[in-house]
Amino acid sequence: MPAAFFGHGNPMNALEVNRYTTAWRAFGASVPRPRAILVVSAHWYINATAVTAMPRPRTIHDFYGFPQELFDVQYPAPGLPELATEISDVVHPTWVGADVDSWGIDHGTWSVLTHAFPDASIPVVQLSINAAKPFDYHIELGAKLATLRERGVLIIASGNVVHNLRSMDWKLTDDGYDWAQRFDEDAKARMLSDPAEFAALDSHRDYRLAVPTPDHFIPALYLAGLASASGVPDIDVLVDGYAYGSLSMTAYTLGLACPEVTGESASPQPPDDAPPADTTNI
Repeated sequence: MPAAFFGHGNPMNALEVNRYTTAWRAFGASVPRPRAILVVSAHWYINATAVTAMPRPRTIHDFYGFPQELFDVQYPAPGLPELATEISDVVHPTWVGADVDSWGIDHGTWSVLTHAFPDASIPVVQLSINAAKPFDYHIELGAKLATLRERGVLIIASGNVVHNLRSMDWKLTDDGYDWAQRFDEDAKARMLSDPAEFAALDSHRDYRLAVPTPDHFIPALYLAGLASASGVPDIDVLVDGYAYGSLSMTAYTLGLACPEVTGESASPQPPDDAPPADTTNI
């Protein structure tokens, strides 16, 4: 049964070799080769539930203020239009639309996959995050997707449990504020012990600082749903750490023993012309 994965990062990680990207590469080398990869990315956050259904999804560069080298990155993985029908069937009666031309593969997806599966030969499909739905909806939808793992589909949830761009400090390359560490550690304890209750973190004292907008937090709810559907959670921490004070880099795997990762953390240094932190879309 292909595993599931949760993780994300600065788009500059697509160009970096560091502790996080080494962990993503080790994950890709360890997981049985999937038939397809389904990604729930924080960067496809719309008022609908939809899946990409085009045979050749485009690489989307949904950010600004970064070097041209990053805009030149392409991830030419094929799509798998028939997977849209499979997804619709397994989550019924939840409605899922088929997107044939508006989206593609965004940086929440390719910044991880360029390391985990660098040859871009495995079909990739994205599932949008429905911004109009409550947290319980996303956990329940994640649980419904569990059947796909038995059909050879690797499910990746791409986000950050702590993601506060307005509080970023570029000088804190590998450190987290007290509130960021507190929230991430409590989230970690919840994910590892009782993932079905992960949504209850919205009552945590640090939630408003850690999650000023829910887009990057919600992907973790899909991993929590997948884990709760498995009966006995088989979740491990692949790698963890912090970046720029207000981003957590914790990545989890489900159903796969985590490979050992060594080396320095070394989050990417900001580009020379980096915009103010609160205007950078990462």
